Amino acid sequence: MPFIRFIIISILFLVTSNKLPDDNAIFISPVKIPLSLSANFGELRIDHFHSGLDIKTQGVTGKEVIAAATGYVYRISVSPGGFGKALYLRHPSGYSTVYAHLDRFIPEVEEYVVAQQYERKSYLVTLFPPRDRFPVEQGDLIAYSGNSGGSSGPHLHYEIRKSESEIPVNPLLFEFGTGDNIEPIIEKLFIYPINKHTLINNQNKIKMISVSGGHGNYYVPAENEIKVSGPAGFGIKSYDLLNDSYNKCAVYSIELRIDSTTVFKYVMDNFSFNESRYINSHIDYATYMKENIYVERTFILPNDKLSIYKDMKNKGIFNFNDNRIHHAEIIVTDIHNNKSSLSFKVNAQSPSVQPPALMPVDNIKIMPYNKINRFLSDNIYIAIPAGALYDTLFFEYNQKPGTSEMFSEIHYVHNKFTPVHKAFNLSIKPSAIPAGKESKLLIIQSDNNLKKSALDSKFADGYVSCEALSFGIFYIGIDTVAPVISSNGLIPGADLTGKEELRIKIKDELAGIKTYEPSIDGKWALFEYDQKNDVLIYNFALQRITQGTKHVLTLKVTDNKDNQSYYSCDFTW
Repeated sequence: MPFIRFIIISILFLVTSNKLPDDNAIFISPVKIPLSLSANFGELRIDHFHSGLDIKTQGVTGKEVIAAATGYVYRISVSPGGFGKALYLRHPSGYSTVYAHLDRFIPEVEEYVVAQQYERKSYLVTLFPPRDRFPVEQGDLIAYSGNSGGSSGPHLHYEIRKSESEIPVNPLLFEFGTGDNIEPIIEKLFIYPINKHTLINNQNKIKMISVSGGHGNYYVPAENEIKVSGPAGFGIKSYDLLNDSYNKCAVYSIELRIDSTTVFKYVMDNFSFNESRYINSHIDYATYMKENIYVERTFILPNDKLSIYKDMKNKGIFNFNDNRIHHAEIIVTDIHNNKSSLSFKVNAQSPSVQPPALMPVDNIKIMPYNKINRFLSDNIYIAIPAGALYDTLFFEYNQKPGTSEMFSEIHYVHNKFTPVHKAFNLSIKPSAIPAGKESKLLIIQSDNNLKKSALDSKFADGYVSCEALSFGIFYIGIDTVAPVISSNGLIPGADLTGKEELRIKIKDELAGIKTYEPSIDGKWALFEYDQKNDVLIYNFALQRITQGTKHVLTLKVTDNKDNQSYYSCDFTW
């Protein structure tokens, strides 16, 4: 008994500890094919860090997915987007594993899920089976790889999480068959003025330098002298390559040293989902939006609360004002301890003249990042919660008349190059309200009047309001058009004998699909929703439908402005 008690206490310690277990070989590969990655943990994405590994499945679906360790199924989710079909296992080690974008589960799990979907009359389900319902041993077959949900190609998304907190952990901290001997690649150095008075080579603007070198050693070419006056920060464009993969992945750690002293360090061991959006302050968001490249800062913006930073001095910002030459080095590593470094010199210069005073600008409003900020102008009201901005913002606003198809002016709310961390309230007063169509009005966000997306909007007290997650161009539009249902070749009286499935396309051009309600012979029928391809898929099953007889299919599709379409068709199967 004392020995058993000791084991239990040890397991509980692992569950609550932030440290990884001493045994880093507790997991095996979740696939039986050779392990090859297309994306790693912490890979940079707009709005979030990648929370796991993307494992290649040789360009096809249907590869066997196995349990990486002994445990039990504690969660199953099926969704038209996101992870699609996903399975979650809990293990005695204090860790859980996640297997996402699956094609299908093993038969006993599939049967359980389908039964729950029919009971709830919903394709989208999140299930928590009893812990003794689906126990698994390490290496057991649990599912088949797929391309479901928001996946852009066949692969397996695999995660390891701390069970107690659901915090994702870098799976490559565990040994399960990966190897790498390639040093990270460093391409560009960025130098940032921290305030309006910082000068970089006599200019108050960001300086970008393409670096030279390779095989782990990089340098700034001699013709690129770096002169800085005042506080400045640095950024770096780098990536990692993995053995047997051409995909560019994220580096594991970044360290900035100035005069041999570490002033910034970033290590991607784990992060919590509720801090993942802070990636928009970690990267140079404006450069990504303009040039589609990721630059990682080696300094921290005032409202960046990521927990992955270590050994910070003055948030990674250095004040170059002492007329000395400073030696800087940025070191990047991958998780297999392959290292690359970029070395360069900075000529610090004290200001020779008093910088000119900043002149006020009429259409600019200063918004502190740590306060609630409000903006009111003709026919528009904006409320930005405290903590929604990463730094103090010099907010700009303009408007111009709308077109004949719009129901308001066009409002230019700052610009799309500045990220926000939380949604802000945006209310716009319509210039006209079609009789009886108030509920059909909605705010549309436009990208230079070309690409447009509808925001979830409500009409009340003379304004159309929404919660927006980015700045940009906004106006009021209207959606009175019902979703389109395309029979995809299914015609009345069709003979589908011998077919395994039928497909119907549904699409809504503006507000988006809210619900779809299918039935066969008057009973709810399970249609899988492939959201990215706008397709509903029904798999014929003998236990659900009588073979060799006529049937009637009906379908109602509703969009987010409650416009509805109906379809009905008889067929033989």
